[in-house]
Amino acid sequence: MTKKDILKAPFLQEMTKTTANLYRLGWDERNGGNISYLLDEEEVATYLNINDIKRTVPMIFDGSALAGKYFIVTGSGKYFKNVIDNPAENLGIIRITEDGRSLDILWGLEDGGVPTSELPSHLMSHIERLKVDPDHRVIMHCHATNLIGMTFTHSLDENAFTKTLWQMCTECIVVFPEGIGIIPWMVPGTDSIGEATAEKMKDVRSVIWPHHGVFGAGTTMDETFGLIETAEKAAEVYTIVCAQGGVKQTITDQQLQDLADAFNVVPKQGILNL
Repeated sequence: MTKKDILKAPFLQEMTKTTANLYRLGWDERNGGNISYLLDEEEVATYLNINDIKRTVPMIFDGSALAGKYFIVTGSGKYFKNVIDNPAENLGIIRITEDGRSLDILWGLEDGGVPTSELPSHLMSHIERLKVDPDHRVIMHCHATNLIGMTFTHSLDENAFTKTLWQMCTECIVVFPEGIGIIPWMVPGTDSIGEATAEKMKDVRSVIWPHHGVFGAGTTMDETFGLIETAEKAAEVYTIVCAQGGVKQTITDQQLQDLADAFNVVPKQGILNL
């Protein structure tokens, strides 16, 4: 059976457009940032012979909980600005092997490329998010400028950080009522940072890596991008407010609760003083 053109696959077009947007916004300079997108076997098989394995690459992480799962991922050392012009070199479609110790490359990552060095962190977060949301599909890591800036000037207490973001933009409590997770500064690309992030992902969909960036999770590329985009906009407003002399008035706790009630969301407990 003739396969459809992979370059026209909706999931690949989503990846190319999203990476271009992330670069355009300045959140993924050079080779910073990475994305992994869980795919159904049926949608992959529409475009590829899933039995045609190009290469098998060992992993330093036990991914057996995701055995047989397919992902489209960004490549290690690849620049997001180049993805839209050359997706086959900068992206890859992979499948986790049955023993969870390797991955099969089915398409892309040409010229010897391998998936992002943060893949273990991504897979750990995928595992935890799938436990709480069977519709989960996307993990996105980027260097959102103002969120990084906040980690230098704001308390890193999760509740305090979350409340400040909620107070900066009316929509924030609606978009991430569960709050923001924050881990300590850690060396990237290690199992330790992946484990710490995944532990937070049990309860939240966005995790701040202080002085580095943010991990976001969602059911679609748009939802995940929008989650990070909303938090980053709030952080930008916070930055502007601080530059203008600090807060003189803000959304009150009662008003935040009213917003939550109006949009049928439940704010994380312990943040609003009512």
